[in-house]
Amino acid sequence: MTTQRTSGRRKQAVAAAAVVAALLTTAACGGGNDDDGDGNGAAGFNAGNNKVANASTKKGGELKFAGAQDADSWDTTRGYYGFAWNFMRNYSRQLLSFKTEPGEKGAELTPDLATDMGKVSDDGKTYTFTLRDGITWEDGKPITSKDVKYGIERQWAQDVLSGGPVYLKDLLDPKGEYPGPYKDKSADKLGLKAIETPDDKTIVFKLPAANSDFTEMIAMPSASPVRQDMDTKSKYSLKPFSSGPYKFQSYSPGKSLVLVRNTEWKASSDSIRKAYPDKISVRFFTNANDMDQRLINGDYDLDLNQTGLSPQGRTTALKQHKGNLDNPVTGYIRYAVFPQSVKPFDNVHCRKAVLYGADHVSLQTARGGPVAGGDIGTNMLPPSVPGSEGQDYDPYEMAGANKKGNVAKAKEELKACGQPNGFKTRIAVRNNKPVEVATAESLQASLKKVGIDAEIDQFDGSQTSGIIGSPSNVKKKGYGIIIMGWGPDFATVQGFGLPLWSSKYILESGNNNFALIKDKAIDGLFDDYVKELDDTKKTQISTEINHKVMEGAYYLPFTFEKFINWRSDRLANVYTSDAYNGQYDFVNMGVK
Repeated sequence: MTTQRTSGRRKQAVAAAAVVAALLTTAACGGGNDDDGDGNGAAGFNAGNNKVANASTKKGGELKFAGAQDADSWDTTRGYYGFAWNFMRNYSRQLLSFKTEPGEKGAELTPDLATDMGKVSDDGKTYTFTLRDGITWEDGKPITSKDVKYGIERQWAQDVLSGGPVYLKDLLDPKGEYPGPYKDKSADKLGLKAIETPDDKTIVFKLPAANSDFTEMIAMPSASPVRQDMDTKSKYSLKPFSSGPYKFQSYSPGKSLVLVRNTEWKASSDSIRKAYPDKISVRFFTNANDMDQRLINGDYDLDLNQTGLSPQGRTTALKQHKGNLDNPVTGYIRYAVFPQSVKPFDNVHCRKAVLYGADHVSLQTARGGPVAGGDIGTNMLPPSVPGSEGQDYDPYEMAGANKKGNVAKAKEELKACGQPNGFKTRIAVRNNKPVEVATAESLQASLKKVGIDAEIDQFDGSQTSGIIGSPSNVKKKGYGIIIMGWGPDFATVQGFGLPLWSSKYILESGNNNFALIKDKAIDGLFDDYVKELDDTKKTQISTEINHKVMEGAYYLPFTFEKFINWRSDRLANVYTSDAYNGQYDFVNMGVK
């Protein structure tokens, strides 16, 4: 990619951000119905931001999603994208799930398959749950405690089902003694001993050590039941067997997905899902700008990926349809991360050279500016996580003195790492997100000023786990910088940072500890955190972990993310939820 083209793209991003900022100032003054003046009856700017827009109990119709990227996997064990977890609740249930309420309330847990929040022993190591009556699979057979246990046990089959979260695997089997359901050769065939199923209605978890976030873990899709006779292993993503109100009718990876009603699901057994639409469809686009235009045209109702409109669509929508837009603060941080396996990023000073060499205002602008993109990121703990200090913790003065970059400091760090004349490296970035590509180009341009020559390599975002999630491939490709983003799996430092920063989470495939951090101090702090039951002390440990991560200069945070999200005029029961980091809650949407 030529410098000339890079420069042109960056100028477009700057111009688009300026337009967005001006339009948002106007939009912020609006409210009520049809405040955009286009006569289409839109609910109003930010009408669905932490509150319900277009409340309705009407059933029927087709809810139409559009997406620029397919899920990493629709298998509940393997999927790790936030939008996929959100969508999976249409066809999967868990013992506990999140409340279907706007904002902070949406992040609170509530019983789902279980009758209550469980009975916990005094030492915090034993949890007992009883299953509800009337819960069934899509063929009408009852969902049993053994199905829940088996669904969780699939996390142990990492050689076949890599990519998803493994919190429960590490918690329930810290020594790695259980071989997983596909390799279990034991005579009793009772599976993982830490989970007991004395009868079809009862499931008992016996934790080797207490963990204060355990209930959050069993509310994740990776704790969904899977029936053993319907487990197609690596092909399960193509047609998961439904425990929810909808089931797969058809799926063509990267092209389309259609869910229809699961007629065996009983509303009386489910206090969470209302199942308003008759049909839920997804169409995947290869071009995000084309997708945005189709959303604005009214052909589709909302963006499956929930990462906001791209600059071109954003500008059009703010001018003509701002009553269809919401501008939530998300739980996501967008960032660059430096794999230590790729030289010279094994040296902390070379990493710091990038932190000081980057133009943080330009990066923020590439992501959409302060309103559409978010505040400049100064550290790696999102504001939604206890222990976060927000922009008050800015060890490299990214939002302060060095916000436009500091060439002198960057060159000092290059000298300290033995690369006084700079070096060459490669930036890996997903190809289907123009905002991410623009961010990579911004970083490339500012690093050139300090002597770091960064080539950009775009890859297929749906293949993340095998491309950047494979440490051997990252090293082979020479990806010294990876552009990525992350939101909490649940709103604690464990739910955000454990997969990113713990040495235990470095995986051969589906890896998310891209920096390959092996820091005994960080690992020790996580060990302290999971055992701590006092909230004040947990918050202190959380802050300390974030400080250690930033001292290592493993990351260049771009923004504490915000975005501009589209909702169609047809959409009912639309609201953002903290459970899904500011995304719309998909589970009880309807169409007018």
